Amino acid sequence: MNDFAQIRQRFPILKQTENGQPLVYLDSGATSQKPQEVIDAITRYYTLENANVHRGVYGLSERATEAYEGAREKVRRFMNAVSTKEVVFVRGTTEAINLVAATWGRANMNPGDEVIITEMEHHSNIVPWQLLRDELGIRLTVLRINQKGEICLNALESLLSERTKLLSITHMSNALGTINPVKEMTALAHKVGAKVLIDGAQAVPHMKVDVQDIGCDFYAFSAHKMYGPTGIGVLYGKESLLEAMPPYQGGGDMIYSVTFERTEYNVLPYKFEAGTPHIAGGIGLGAAVDFMESIGQDKIAEYENQLLQYATEKLKAIDGLRIIGEAENKGGVISFIVEGAHPHDMATLMDQDGIAVRASHHCAMPVMQHFDVPATVRASFGVYNNFDDIDCLVAAVVEARDMLL
Repeated sequence: MNDFAQIRQRFPILKQTENGQPLVYLDSGATSQKPQEVIDAITRYYTLENANVHRGVYGLSERATEAYEGAREKVRRFMNAVSTKEVVFVRGTTEAINLVAATWGRANMNPGDEVIITEMEHHSNIVPWQLLRDELGIRLTVLRINQKGEICLNALESLLSERTKLLSITHMSNALGTINPVKEMTALAHKVGAKVLIDGAQAVPHMKVDVQDIGCDFYAFSAHKMYGPTGIGVLYGKESLLEAMPPYQGGGDMIYSVTFERTEYNVLPYKFEAGTPHIAGGIGLGAAVDFMESIGQDKIAEYENQLLQYATEKLKAIDGLRIIGEAENKGGVISFIVEGAHPHDMATLMDQDGIAVRASHHCAMPVMQHFDVPATVRASFGVYNNFDDIDCLVAAVVEARDMLL
């Protein structure tokens, strides 16, 4: 049994059947399954450590606080932030981007200023900037992609100007799997004085992310994509930027003192964490970091690339199948259509064989419009997948195609 076969055994949900068939889960791009150690960490908190954090001098609260803040330190190390002051816990990537738009955006942007995004963005990295555009009169400019699903650095350089205040980009496309050259893109943006926000929701589960090496100003990701629980995520921000930003929400824990005349806000990162936090989620995120680091992020990237290459080769051999997004640098996501068959019908039939894939526009409608398709079937991989899963996927695609055409 190889290492990844042993890793697969740590995911209890994969031991069940679906429609009488072994479950083949290929929708990690939507959410990942959870290893036993993450489940155990959350159970242990509720069983042995359940108390509010930061507010109690009794032992139970102190242990809960230690576990919760210990998770923050794990995240800091995981992404190589300078300080835990730069690690803000949020509900997920969507809230992180909205936080930056509502606080940094409102404080730093004026009519005519520009935000640049790419054509491959998730709606969560489009709509917040449209809202800010409608409110402040800023410009929203789109960097187009080619037919492989790649951006061009020269095209970005030609778009950037002194009016560009923010470049907000995905690290890895959830619909195409394209991995963007974010370090180079960040350097280009900084040349004109723009800040850079990176949506890392899809990247963090699949590769090593070093925010200091990238040089970005903000980086956002969600725990549930990286084997952790739902409802918790991270906004990394450079300390100097976070310090200057106003709070996102008001309430308990984000204050130092309150009178009817004025409020003095708490120190970072708590200034942005109003109310009782998702304590169990934070602890679960810490356990997910431990899980990924026990395998090694470089090892994960190498293994998932093998799965991707194998799946690409097998799917390309199917008559009538077209892969959507063939970038040179891709992560563990493969989107495709079968000519004459609707993706939803394909996925419904594949479910009868126990294959869980996503058929959708993947919250990336502009990408679908670029490729002139209503939706795609998307298979997305995690550390628990293997080559047998891909063989099952290919067989189910052929069977569904033959039934529909």
